[in-house]
Amino acid sequence: MSQLAYRRILLKLSGEALMGDEDYGIDPKVIHRLAEEIIEAQAAGAEIALVIGGGNIFRGAGLAAGGMDRVTGDQMGMLATVINALAMQDALEKLGAKVRVMSAIKINDVCEDYIRRRAIRHLEKGRITIFAAGTGNPFFTTDSGAALRSIEIGADLLLKATKVDGVYDSDPKKNPDATRFDRLTYDEVIGRNLQVMDTAAFALCRDSDMPLRIFDMDQPGQLLRILEGEPIGTLVQGRG
Repeated sequence: MSQLAYRRILLKLSGEALMGDEDYGIDPKVIHRLAEEIIEAQAAGAEIALVIGGGNIFRGAGLAAGGMDRVTGDQMGMLATVINALAMQDALEKLGAKVRVMSAIKINDVCEDYIRRRAIRHLEKGRITIFAAGTGNPFFTTDSGAALRSIEIGADLLLKATKVDGVYDSDPKKNPDATRFDRLTYDEVIGRNLQVMDTAAFALCRDSDMPLRIFDMDQPGQLLRILEGEPIGTLVQGRG
């Protein structure tokens, strides 16, 4: 068993991360590879919780901009995250993991209700725990859900997997001279308006002193290397 720098983590995946090269939905090859990485990290001794967005299926804010009631749109988005959580549960279980999906909205025939003490117990028992349906409230993103849950379960680190290898001062895909940051404080991220997570999620992490690392999970082995203490991506913690 590896010597880990972090024992309990929450990994935030975007719904788009599950699409691969598809235009919509879930690419089975991608979700299988992600599941393998997560199981590798757990086998090293980590307790792992997940939050997965729903943007590969539905975005409530997008339809709200087109005239749909925002609350209805966000509720539909929450259901999309449940679909992704169940897909990830299936991929993990097929590789032999024990997994629980816990929803912030009641869908008792499909998954458990989110109860903080039960979630912590699942982690202590070695079960990968997936938190679905965000915070259960409209107007909050899954980034905010990930920040909230990481604080509630006492995670050592909140990880956000993106399509770039950290936080840059501008879009590295548009600006080849963009500078990547190794470390930032939460106040610096908010002050520079670096769009990595929404401001409410950053404020939650800042106020609870929850460290956040942004990294590229498309690179194989990154998750385990981070847990072993390698400074991959960008670490955000502390105040200015």
